[in-house]
Amino acid sequence: MTHDATPRSARGVYGISVASELSGIGPQTLRLYERWGLLNPDRTDGGTRRYSDDDLVRLKRISDLVGQGINLAGVVQILDLEDKNNRLELDNTALRSDNTALRARRGSQSGNGPSRTGRRDSDHDGRRAHRTNRRGTRS
Repeated sequence: MTHDATPRSARGVYGISVASELSGIGPQTLRLYERWGLLNPDRTDGGTRRYSDDDLVRLKRISDLVGQGINLAGVVQILDLEDKNNRLELDNTALRSDNTALRARRGSQSGNGPSRTGRRDSDHDGRRAHRTNRRGTRS
C-alpha cells in the first residue's frame, strides 16, 4: 500500500492495544467487530492489525449504536445503509455539478440559452406553457 495515495486519516498506524485504549473498547471486542465485518483494519506484512483514525471514528459510531441497545446485526445494517447513503450523496453532488456544467456549455454553444428567469417556454413543473394569440385563444 502506498502511503502517498492513502489519506492520512485512513492509514493504519495504531496497534490493537493503542486502538483499544483510545476507543475504550477491549481488544477482544475489536476482534469481534472485525469478524462481524464492522471494521477492516490494515495489516502489516506480519499480519498485525493496524487501526486508522477513520477506524477510531467508526468505532465511536459503533459504540454509540450499541449503547442505544442495537445488536451487532442491526449495527451492521445501519452502517451499511449509512455508507450507501454517503456514496449516493457524493454521486448526486457529482451529477448535479456535471448537469450544471453541461447546461452552461449547451447554453453557450446554442445561443438559445434560458431566458432571464432561467426558464424556457415551460412553467415551473416542466410542462410546456401555452401562449395565447391576440384573440385570447391558446396556440
